[in-house]
Amino acid sequence: MDLKAAHRLCLAAALLAASSAASAHHSYAMFDQTRSLTVQGTVHALEWTNPHIWVWVDVQDGKGGTATYGFESNAPAELARFFGWSKRSLTAGDKVTIDYAPLKSGRNGGALRTLTFADGRVLRTPRSDPQYATGRRPPAASGGDNEAK
Repeated sequence: MDLKAAHRLCLAAALLAASSAASAHHSYAMFDQTRSLTVQGTVHALEWTNPHIWVWVDVQDGKGGTATYGFESNAPAELARFFGWSKRSLTAGDKVTIDYAPLKSGRNGGALRTLTFADGRVLRTPRSDPQYATGRRPPAASGGDNEAK
């Protein structure tokens, strides 16, 4: 195999690897970002993992039981750097109000916009900015907007 053919083979392999990694990352198309809903509940768990965190909240279902809602947000590094989150921001048992873009499927949960604790502390995400749904990125926050750290 000559050098030119080896170079082409390496380039093809790199492109293939990059395209499979890009396709593995999903979009937010499953959320109706034109709508905003709010629920109150108790934090069940925080999954502080890449590529996106998940907040699980138990919500009263109106029938004497609870329903578990799942809320997806951005990567832990982005939330920590720009919005003041940490893996200790939430604890199971915390009472919270969640503002979110619902799942288009109608299932319980959605894209987390803003999380407010019972004492008034607030955790924000990029979706806290109403312009986010239009595709415009909010200006980078210093983390000072988030009162809960």
